[in-house]
Amino acid sequence: MQKTTLNAPVQGQVRMLAVQPGDTVAAGQVLVVLESMKMEVPVEAPVAGQVQAVWVQLGDVVAEGEAMLSCVAVAAGQSAWPPAAPAPAPAAALAEHPQAEELRRRRHALTDAARPEAAARRHAAGGRTVRENLAALLDPGSFTEYGGLAVAAQRSRRPLDELIAQTPADGLVTGVGTVGAPVLGTERARCAVLAYDYSVLAGTQGVFNHRKADRLLEVAERLQLPVVLFAEGGGGRPGDVDWPIVAGLDCPTFARWAGLAGRVPRVAVVAGRCFAGNAALAGSADVLIATESASLGMGGPAMIEGGGLGRVAAEDVGPVHVLAPAGVVDVRVPDEAAAVEAARRYLGYFQGPLPAGPAADQRPLRQAVPAHRQAIYDPRPILATLADAGSVMELRADFGPGVVTALARIDGLAVAVAASHPRHLGGALDAAACDKLARFMQLADAFGLPLVTLVDTPGFMVGPAAEATGLVRHAGRLFVQAAALRVPVFSVVLRRGYGLGAMALTAGHFHAPVATVAWPGAEFGAMGIEGAVRLGFRKELEAAGAGREALFERLVAEHVARGRAINLASHLEIDDVIDPAETRDWLLRGLRTAAATPLPPRRATLDTW
Repeated sequence: MQKTTLNAPVQGQVRMLAVQPGDTVAAGQVLVVLESMKMEVPVEAPVAGQVQAVWVQLGDVVAEGEAMLSCVAVAAGQSAWPPAAPAPAPAAALAEHPQAEELRRRRHALTDAARPEAAARRHAAGGRTVRENLAALLDPGSFTEYGGLAVAAQRSRRPLDELIAQTPADGLVTGVGTVGAPVLGTERARCAVLAYDYSVLAGTQGVFNHRKADRLLEVAERLQLPVVLFAEGGGGRPGDVDWPIVAGLDCPTFARWAGLAGRVPRVAVVAGRCFAGNAALAGSADVLIATESASLGMGGPAMIEGGGLGRVAAEDVGPVHVLAPAGVVDVRVPDEAAAVEAARRYLGYFQGPLPAGPAADQRPLRQAVPAHRQAIYDPRPILATLADAGSVMELRADFGPGVVTALARIDGLAVAVAASHPRHLGGALDAAACDKLARFMQLADAFGLPLVTLVDTPGFMVGPAAEATGLVRHAGRLFVQAAALRVPVFSVVLRRGYGLGAMALTAGHFHAPVATVAWPGAEFGAMGIEGAVRLGFRKELEAAGAGREALFERLVAEHVARGRAINLASHLEIDDVIDPAETRDWLLRGLRTAAATPLPPRRATLDTW
């Protein structure tokens, strides 16, 4: 028979001794219970057998590894270790914890089913509940909620059951999940979400939901997770009286959120009323998606009236049709369903490459630019042709219309594209266009998206009215930001590349991009040709008399010929001239070449504005 010694697994005090010499025991039977660090540690028989000796008594303190008793196995040849598999747990051991029912009740209180009236009001207004938006955003079954059991910090003035029923999650749903994992895999699809619930205390920001936000933003920073913020509601909540707060201006939520800028992609979705603290968060996002019914403002109607500025309806504080042209809104959508879909699309550009998508026939690009050199056109069809079908997402379409900025994919690779828009000021860069393009450069560079520029500009806008907008400083932003770019830039001059404006659109100068090419009909000059002729040949034109117009036309033609793309390329001021139908392939070759080079560290810049 095999003898087995039972040693103490931890240091502790003998609190129960269930056997004595001669007792028969079953494998897995508890023989001794030790108390260690306020916890009870059961010591079980490793085999079925008979107790031979016991060397401890109740109350003894034993060291880890000290021998406590010995036993002899009943079956000859039975191994003393490892112990036999434990017997099936008795039914009592499988029973639920006494608090399981309370947990189910609390979790049910977080669902829309627990608050049917609130859900019905939301639906009647044409909206969706917070939980419905999250279900539409995240992959099924991927959401892990943080802090769902929180309620408003008002227990000293309201019954707990009332708070559980009326302030679920303290009005802010937070957690992590995935977006697009079936295609991308879990690692690339991870994201964090924060969703303010307007149906809970008007979406105001309470003590615990600020703490929840801080916790989730810390997790997002630690794990480098993109963040989607649903911002709807007001600012601070005076009714949270459980916490000893005077002003609450030591709250770190806004700084934590802003601190993620340029580190992880952040998108805000706004539907309905978004004022004060909610608006501050939304306005700090990389991209703001708003429904047509949204109204945003740093102060809501109550603050406006309290400031002596009169009564203003909530929908009139900051309607989207006013804020989009001001540059506040990046993407306008009709409703929350479209907003969530836009958020999913936006995240996709920062989740890595996709399989190559279909593309349009490239040959129509040969006629995309009007033959008449002064005719205007919209560059969007060109962009759509170059990109994978359906992959273009324009940002800030209503602001700075002199430049079209969009995210897109070329053969599955995500890129940032900026295109001159000749329909606005002939493609000249005004202050708004400069700000739009500088900010877009920052977005692309922060997250490693190659930048493609499609150039057709007479330069910067000029004149007293333009200068009154501070254009000198706004124009300077482009050169400062371009000098800090780390991502590869590829520039295609579609028609006109004149002066400092063309240089700004090509990351500072024509050799700053990885490659700069032109279409065959492109023309170049240090400034607009007509202006250059009038300025440089003023005396000759004045002396020409009746032949002035003919001389002017001849000089313009000579300058156009000198500034032709082929001539410029022959002087190596640009890298090549290409067939427009080859542009997509040319870009793809360049993108693949540049992708093999890691980006250098980002460096700080001092903004000019």
